[in-house]
Amino acid sequence: MKDLSIPPAALRAMLEQLRGLGAGEDVPLDEGEDMRSNELRAEIEGLDRDQQHELVALLWVGRGDFSEAEWEEAVKLAEERHVGPCFDYIMTRPLAADEIAAGLEEIGHDHLLLDGSY
Repeated sequence: MKDLSIPPAALRAMLEQLRGLGAGEDVPLDEGEDMRSNELRAEIEGLDRDQQHELVALLWVGRGDFSEAEWEEAVKLAEERHVGPCFDYIMTRPLAADEIAAGLEEIGHDHLLLDGSY
């Protein structure tokens, strides 16, 4: 099981918001969705850089680019490739919430989705 520095409650809330917004879909946001999108942007961009790298690494592990054994490599690559807002990258992924959740499962933290803790 890999250690994460992202607060569990924050990660769980981000996943719920991502699911609600339909990340990666090219549809205009209504006023309420736009407000939720701004809240999610603030939450993701409010994470420190290491936490943002973990979030991207979770996504990559969840979509199968890396295994649990390659966790440190995924985090390091996320750090190396971090050039713009993390929120913008996450929102380009149509299945971001599912991929992050799958990443949590792969590294042994799938219970976060059930009980909200690591």
